[in-house]
Amino acid sequence: MLRYAWWTLRARRAGFVGAFLALCCAAALVTACGGLLETGLRGEIGTERYAAAPVVVAADQNVHHETRKGDKVKHKAKPVSERVWLPAGTAGAVAGVPGVGRVVPEVTFPAAVVGAEGGPESLGHAWSSAALTPFTVRDGGRAPAAGDEIVVDAGLARRAGIAVGDAVTVQATDAPAAYTVVGVAEGAVREQSAVFFAEDEARRLAGHDGRDTVLGVFPAEGVPADELAARLGEALRDTSAVVRTGGERGEVEFLDAAQARVRLVSMGGAIGGTGLLVAVLVVVGTLTLATQQRHRELALLRAIAATPRQTRRLIGREALIVGLLAGGCGAVAGQPLAALLHARLTELGTVPETVERVASPFPAVAAVLATLFAAWLAARLAARRTARIRPAEALTESAVDVRGVAWGRLLAGGLVLAGGVVLLVVLSALRTEPAATPVTYLAVLVLCVAVALLGPVLARGAFAVLGVPLRLSRVSGHLAAHHARAGARRLAAVITPLTLLVAMAAVIVFSQPTLGAAAERQARDGVVAEHAVVSDGGLGVPTVVGDRLRSVPGVTAVTEVSHTEVRTPGLDRYRTQGVTSGPGLAETLDLGVVAGSLADLDEDGVAVSELVADRHGLRPGDAFPLVLGDNTPVTPTVVAVYERRLGFGELTLDRGLVAAHVDDPLAEATLVASDGSVDAAELAAAVSEFRWLAVRDGGALADRVAEGRRADAEVAFLGMGLVLAFTTIAAVNTLAMATADRAREFALLRLIGTSRRQVLRMLRLESLTVAATAVLLGTGIALATLAAFSGGMTGRVAPAVSATGYAPLVAAVVGLTLLATAIPARVALRAAAVRVS
Repeated sequence: MLRYAWWTLRARRAGFVGAFLALCCAAALVTACGGLLETGLRGEIGTERYAAAPVVVAADQNVHHETRKGDKVKHKAKPVSERVWLPAGTAGAVAGVPGVGRVVPEVTFPAAVVGAEGGPESLGHAWSSAALTPFTVRDGGRAPAAGDEIVVDAGLARRAGIAVGDAVTVQATDAPAAYTVVGVAEGAVREQSAVFFAEDEARRLAGHDGRDTVLGVFPAEGVPADELAARLGEALRDTSAVVRTGGERGEVEFLDAAQARVRLVSMGGAIGGTGLLVAVLVVVGTLTLATQQRHRELALLRAIAATPRQTRRLIGREALIVGLLAGGCGAVAGQPLAALLHARLTELGTVPETVERVASPFPAVAAVLATLFAAWLAARLAARRTARIRPAEALTESAVDVRGVAWGRLLAGGLVLAGGVVLLVVLSALRTEPAATPVTYLAVLVLCVAVALLGPVLARGAFAVLGVPLRLSRVSGHLAAHHARAGARRLAAVITPLTLLVAMAAVIVFSQPTLGAAAERQARDGVVAEHAVVSDGGLGVPTVVGDRLRSVPGVTAVTEVSHTEVRTPGLDRYRTQGVTSGPGLAETLDLGVVAGSLADLDEDGVAVSELVADRHGLRPGDAFPLVLGDNTPVTPTVVAVYERRLGFGELTLDRGLVAAHVDDPLAEATLVASDGSVDAAELAAAVSEFRWLAVRDGGALADRVAEGRRADAEVAFLGMGLVLAFTTIAAVNTLAMATADRAREFALLRLIGTSRRQVLRMLRLESLTVAATAVLLGTGIALATLAAFSGGMTGRVAPAVSATGYAPLVAAVVGLTLLATAIPARVALRAAAVRVS
């Protein structure tokens, strides 16, 4: 059977080009997404600051949770959002382990030279830890000895235009202060800048009471690093410290890179899985069309005693051969696509440059296997009807288009449609983005599968309605309406990928703006302060700024705002804002409180969103255990429940509590309320010393929310845009196949007196009818999905569908339909009608 399959492929190469292209694109997509997933699982994070230390001891960056079911214990761990510091005394314990030669403690905290533009993140350290890189001071410089002296790395000195002896202002964790540069240090760092302080000054700015960020451990002479690491692991077994060597040291140094690997795993799996489902749906349509085009050939095989099983096996073997060839080509093309995708995610900041891309044959092998499975499954579904027809009916059925639709197909379509409706109901009840996003795309796919199954019925109904205006044209329009209804089964295979293209594109384009618009609206409605002081240079707003503003006559309330993430002991993660608690909070923020009062918020309290309250069964007065960003457990009391979680986060804590447990204690913005007698100029004069700060109106906080949402939308569109590109190629491919196969039909029209121009005009009108049907179906699916998504995520059925986004989408679909029809039609019409017929 495999030999016969190869012969038919060679004889009908043109008929399988469409399936080959669709499967090739699917393989490339799976390879690229597999590359992301593998990078997330195995990608090594390079180290810079700790390059010279063979062994590094750091605190565990995870929250751990155990669940017991009978005798089984299930352990889970999730990372926290801020750096966890080692307990005091850990350095002494490490120094006492046999084989330890030297222990170098390290403290790390934000520290930026004011006026240094661009460049990587700037961090402060004690000069005693310079040996971990190592850093060496250039000629003419020295180590800092006094509290007002610093050493900067060479890259930072170059960007800031400073040299030894210059006086600079450094914004660290406290008020900005003046320092004298006493040295410029050389060290192999690219992804960060270093500002070194004297030991006591660094400890003061770090603010962690003698605790260390990490410990760099150098083994005694003759002791291997791996052996020392094993000894340290045994000695620290019952503590919160972990031991890292080799490539694991980068995870300690770049926490965002470690968390980015987790995002890569989820992103690669989600995009790859969605792409594979789309591939099956699209390839089923492509192979169904290819099978219809060779109906006469297959019917002849049935008439000469080929069994249904043999027919299915022949089509299946053909699909496997095509899948193998396409999978191999797609896997090769997917490698540079994976590199481009990784590079783009790095440019967007989703993946730090320290995460090295993993390139191995495993994603390519997985892509080939997935493509073979998709081809086999698509062939089985496409051949199900042809293989079942009786030999006596075979030749008759091959001569005409069957107008009836099998009851089994109608029943399956109805069941799938019901499943899509159930998914929409489920989606309308989901209120978190990680849960709602996969269900959103799954709902689109399921509803498009229903369209594929019910395609002939939907096509005939649509063509009956849309054919009325077409018949106003006596020749071309009449022919277009007639041919559309007569070829409904053929055109249904074309409508499905176009419907999927419209629905998927609309959901991808408008889902993130729906969330962004709701979040921005809540933020604008919730900020009642007249003014906001924000940083234009990314340095943060020092606490002293709030004190200055409170002293301005007419200012009635000042609220400092910062953000972090916290977890519950059960590992749920929530976006959290820290705000200055007190009676003035109500004058600057309105979170939409529905129970309790924000006036009761203090360091022992927490305000929760309705989502959190419903999930955990909370109400004012209840204790709510939490784990702060640096893994510190707290149990605040719920003081209020509020509505506006999209604009302000799921939890609200006292800013003093948040600031003590985050890497950067500076505020992101400071809100100012007044009695109406204070203008922006007076506030600007009060903070003029801090030249990186700007006074805006109260909507500045909403602008920050909108910027963050736009960045999230770019990442989401980049990932799902690959699926969208694949769907577009498949839709154009199917259209071209359907048109190219109609050469005999065009020849017959020419022979009975229809001009070439009239045939092309007929095709244009028919294509517009097909495009209109697909746009209507796709728009209906997209609107239903977006409405359910919006209702669940925002509490309002108000999808942010804009004409500026929708009109180009419709124009693109119509243009692609006309183009993919016109080119093969013109090629088919070049041949003499007598020869073709």
